[in-house]
Amino acid sequence: MSARSKARKRALDILFQADVRGEEIPVMLAVEAKRAAAEPAREASWLYAREIVDGVVDNRDEIDEQITTYAKDWSLARMPAVDRAVLRIGVWEILFNDAVPSAVAIDEAVELAKEYSTDDSGSFVHGILGRIARSS
Repeated sequence: MSARSKARKRALDILFQADVRGEEIPVMLAVEAKRAAAEPAREASWLYAREIVDGVVDNRDEIDEQITTYAKDWSLARMPAVDRAVLRIGVWEILFNDAVPSAVAIDEAVELAKEYSTDDSGSFVHGILGRIARSS
């Protein structure tokens, strides 16, 4: 697994835990920063995970607006927490990270959804992110 794939997984963990626990994301980032400091071998994935989470936080309103616009008949509150987090990561990479091609962002998000969410989540995430990528 590439460092960026590992970073997406770490970012997913942080965003998901903050959402489910009702914790502030900076609190979750601080916990992960301590863990990363104790595990230098994981530094590369930590740096990109931090970039993702910071990007999601900094652009949350626009990201959530995009998800809501393209998630036909689905509100953010109705989505599983894992799907929300995966979509936020994918949208951030599509709209705000020029270093990641949209197709890669979509594929990575779909794989996370398949691995950590429901049987239908992969196609759900793919549909939303595909529409967002085509419109951007």
